Amino acid sequence: MVNTASPCYDGLVLTEIEQRLLQALNDLEAASAVLKTAQPKPDLVSLFARVDALAAQLPPDADPELRHFLQRKSYPKARQRLLHLPCAAFKPCRAGG
Repeated sequence: MVNTASPCYDGLVLTEIEQRLLQALNDLEAASAVLKTAQPKPDLVSLFARVDALAAQLPPDADPELRHFLQRKSYPKARQRLLHLPCAAFKPCRAGG
């Protein structure tokens, strides 16, 4: 089922798991950015585990380049891939886009 609450781009949306993965990657990036100055230090281990758990939930037909980045722990590249997926990797938007 497509989540119609997600942003539509040219009538297409990220799947729910892709949205959750993008949020986890955003959270990881934000935590990494303040790592040197934050007190207490962010729990990066749990953030990495969350990203890995969500990556494991991707369907077999998920974007191969996204899978590649996640398997190689190239999280910034995976995040960028989710932000700029080609249209073919998106699911049709039921909101009529």
